[in-house]
Amino acid sequence: MTSVILIVAVAFLLSAGLSYYLAHPTARLLRIIDHPNQRSLHAHPTPRGGGLAILCGFVCSWLLLGAGSSDTDWGWAGWVGAGLLTTAVLSLLDDLYQLSAALRLTVHLTTAALVIEYGQLLPDHSWLPAPLWLLITVLAMVWMMNLYNFMDGMDGFAASMAVIGFGYYALFGWIAQQPLFSLTALLLASASAGFLLFNKPPARLFMGDVGSLPLGFMVAVLSLWGLRDALFPWWVPLLVFAVFIVDATVTLLRRTLRGEAIWQAHRSHYYQKMVIQHGWSHGRTVAAESILMLTSGGSAFWWMYSGGTTSAALLLTAWSLLLALLAYQIDRKS
Repeated sequence: MTSVILIVAVAFLLSAGLSYYLAHPTARLLRIIDHPNQRSLHAHPTPRGGGLAILCGFVCSWLLLGAGSSDTDWGWAGWVGAGLLTTAVLSLLDDLYQLSAALRLTVHLTTAALVIEYGQLLPDHSWLPAPLWLLITVLAMVWMMNLYNFMDGMDGFAASMAVIGFGYYALFGWIAQQPLFSLTALLLASASAGFLLFNKPPARLFMGDVGSLPLGFMVAVLSLWGLRDALFPWWVPLLVFAVFIVDATVTLLRRTLRGEAIWQAHRSHYYQKMVIQHGWSHGRTVAAESILMLTSGGSAFWWMYSGGTTSAALLLTAWSLLLALLAYQIDRKS
């Protein structure tokens, strides 16, 4: 137990320490400045690249965890690590040089396919042909990576969602007596919390693509891992990350129907509307979204461990109606 606490502390302290360095005005190495433009929610130049701190905290603590683990399920982690490294390097290059959307998408698709196939993350697909199920799963992983990137546009938002979402996953894994799953999620939550110290409103540091895309990748990895090992049913990830999934997916569909270039930056997400058109502060918006995520994830947890007295379909319907009502209210007053 003591060793686990120390490893979790390593994830937090490494992330917080590197975040402190990257946010400091005298930092020179790996310093990337995000200058505000007409699509930004921030008003002053702010350093980004804080995702490197999250990755450092998580990867170093994960390696420590692996070094002391005898779990036979650890072998597939090499593919996940390679996928995470590929995603991080590509995203850092994009932060620095603005890579083309075609190149990014090609690498995302290839990485997802290799990690899912050779990392043995494909859930049961007996009801669908294997190639079709693999394609669907690959597209789902790529969408999760990119939607997390789309939703990283407000102080403290993506990091708070990571702490809450991975925190719930750690709890699911602990109750299911799956320590490797639980500790992996807990290390991600801890590393995200270390970065959040410097990203909370008003942010001193942004995570950048090098943080948001790898976090989305790990959300997809843990979701597929949990489904593969039957830790939870398919709708649990949808509820835990409903705030991100619904906002990003609905916004993408609406922009597609309007004929807009969906790969270009914009300010039409619901969280952006709350700040721009409704005048909410970043802190108030993040607090409201966090409460919503805590509640949606909590309802999934309650259903899983209350004996299933309420239909899962009814639970999903209730959340769909609630989120649709909230979206309508935001649009109506915009």
